[in-house]
Amino acid sequence: MNGLDLSVLALLMVAGVALDWLLGEVRRWHPLVGFGRLAQALERRLNRQPGSYLRGALAWALAVLPAVALAVWITVLLAQQSFWLAAAWHVLLLYFCIGLRSLRDHMMPIAQALKAGDLAAARQLTARIVSRDTTQSQETDLAKAAVESLLENGNDAVFGTLFWFAVGGGPGALLFRLSNTLDAMWGYRTPRLLAYGCVAARIDDALNWLPARLTAYSYAVLGNWRQARHCWRTQAPAWSSPNAGPVMSAGAGALGLALGGAAIYDGEVEQRAPLGIGRDAVADDIERAWTLVARTAMLWLSAMLLLSFVVTLGGLHA
Repeated sequence: MNGLDLSVLALLMVAGVALDWLLGEVRRWHPLVGFGRLAQALERRLNRQPGSYLRGALAWALAVLPAVALAVWITVLLAQQSFWLAAAWHVLLLYFCIGLRSLRDHMMPIAQALKAGDLAAARQLTARIVSRDTTQSQETDLAKAAVESLLENGNDAVFGTLFWFAVGGGPGALLFRLSNTLDAMWGYRTPRLLAYGCVAARIDDALNWLPARLTAYSYAVLGNWRQARHCWRTQAPAWSSPNAGPVMSAGAGALGLALGGAAIYDGEVEQRAPLGIGRDAVADDIERAWTLVARTAMLWLSAMLLLSFVVTLGGLHA
């Protein structure tokens, strides 16, 4: 099992997603939490001011490459011992990397708090998932933040991970998820992180380029196709992120919502480019956005299974 047959890979992908859905996020000793602490330690150690592209590149390599190399080594070792051990290892890696169930677990309580009229709880819950200031946010602001986070993290936590699992099995998913985590931690345009985090941000952009566009296309297929395509074409270029722009503009268009716009960061109002077309978001739209992400996951799994069936059938008739 050094190289994965497509049909086996498809079944392992389904198994990994199913395990995530059944068990949810690991509550204690999550590997990504430990990786985040390592990243923080490296940043404290290596990011001496003024920032340096070279030190940022070194930190990325020290954080990501040993972990991925170890995952590859274990994969090869287990494949030499047992097909089933290697299969279980791939599924376990995908389970640790993917975050479909955790998206629902973090977002649905916000919708429930808003429906119950508990604005204070909704503000606290939203503050846990976004970097903007939510202390004065109203229902529309909180619903908009949650929907935007769902659409963007659907790509980062789910579909990008599935794409790279399809490319490289468990180690491929791990490479993407660790790179994406470093971008989330270091990829800010602040004086401290602008140079240091640049390499992490550009690597994440490269790894995420194709998955993000497949995600945006999937959102469009499962929602308002014409509106999603229009928003993607006209609004995505205004966003500084080459991947978040297509994903969120297409998702907002697919849902028929007006997202983007003003948000408060560090006490200052930031006017962001608009996303989507339609009405303002409300509590029910958080559930609609979650449904879009969940349906997209089912679409990707179905497409992978269908592709593996067609390839296998073609091989039998060759």
